[in-house]
Amino acid sequence: MKRVVVFTFLVCCAVSALSLAEDGNNSRPSATVLPADEFGKTSTETSKLTTKPAPKPTTKPTPKPTTKPTTKPTTKPTTKPTTKPTPKPTTKPTTKPTPKPTPKPTPKPTPKPTTKPTTKPTPKPTPKPTPKPTPKPTPKPTPKPTPKPTTKPTTKPTTKPTTPKPITTKTTPKPTTPTPPKPTPPTNLTVGNYSVMTDKKVMCLRAQMAVQIRLATPKANGTFIVQPKSTTAVGGCSGTKANLTLVFKEGLITFIFNKSAANNTVYVNALSFKLNYPLTKEVAYNMPYTASNKSLHLFGARVGHSYSCKSESLYMGNGLYLDVNQDRTQAFNLTKGNEFGSSDPCAADKPDYRVAIAVGVTLLVLIVIVVVAYLLGRRRKTNGYQSL
Repeated sequence: MKRVVVFTFLVCCAVSALSLAEDGNNSRPSATVLPADEFGKTSTETSKLTTKPAPKPTTKPTPKPTTKPTTKPTTKPTTKPTTKPTPKPTTKPTTKPTPKPTPKPTPKPTPKPTTKPTTKPTPKPTPKPTPKPTPKPTPKPTPKPTPKPTTKPTTKPTTKPTTPKPITTKTTPKPTTPTPPKPTPPTNLTVGNYSVMTDKKVMCLRAQMAVQIRLATPKANGTFIVQPKSTTAVGGCSGTKANLTLVFKEGLITFIFNKSAANNTVYVNALSFKLNYPLTKEVAYNMPYTASNKSLHLFGARVGHSYSCKSESLYMGNGLYLDVNQDRTQAFNLTKGNEFGSSDPCAADKPDYRVAIAVGVTLLVLIVIVVVAYLLGRRRKTNGYQSL
């Protein structure tokens, strides 16, 4: 094939030399325009011929015939050589190579088939530097960096912040455990009205009081107030003895009254109580609370009179106190209307004149001192004058 090309090339050179010699004799060639058009057609056909056999020697023959064919065929084409080479290559390459290069260069290397056929006849150095750098840098950087940063940051941050959601479920069940209820705090003191009847349905004892049991120790403190609505009075009277017992759900309190004919007085000579109620947070601390004293002289009043006291605290031992407020009691010899007799107040409620007496004495002493000082001053002034 190469030999045929070389042979045709030499023939073309010889024919062109002869045509140039003939043109030199003629001053104005009249038919030079038409052969140029025909040569343009042949050149295009030759370019087609060159492109079709190109896919086989793509790598090797491209750099070699770059400089030689570019200068010669462009300047020295004639009408004669165009007729000869055209019929030979047209029949062979048109049928075979046309379907093969068309599907390959379209998707992948669009610039490659254009550059290779042009390099053989005319411009080979120009297309090489241009197509190579352009297709390589453009396709490589674009597909790689774009998919990586987009897929990685989007998937990772979305999944991680969603994980701490179950933390809220763990914290909710913790504060649901309620603490057991503690003993209810004591209410305010309330005055109750209690009475005891004889077998003949005659009232022999009457009491009005507000009572509370109090614990006061260095380690524990607490109080229990007796509620009159939930308390009943039980007891009786016989001879010189009267019994008043206040019964409630948590315990009881008992007062024993004694009537003394010698002194004509009535008083409480025995007192006891029992309480099954937690006065402190430690439920098992000395429960039940019990106290008793049978050698007392409390609430003393004359026969037919009532005993009254605004506030009185009775120590029962072991840090236990029985506080009685707004107390008014009377055993035996009540009036016909079951009313209290004349009131005999306690010592704390009796008027105390000692303070008034002390204040009066001090004022009198001051007055005496002032008078004495005044008189002494008058005498000294009179002694200072001389007689004439």
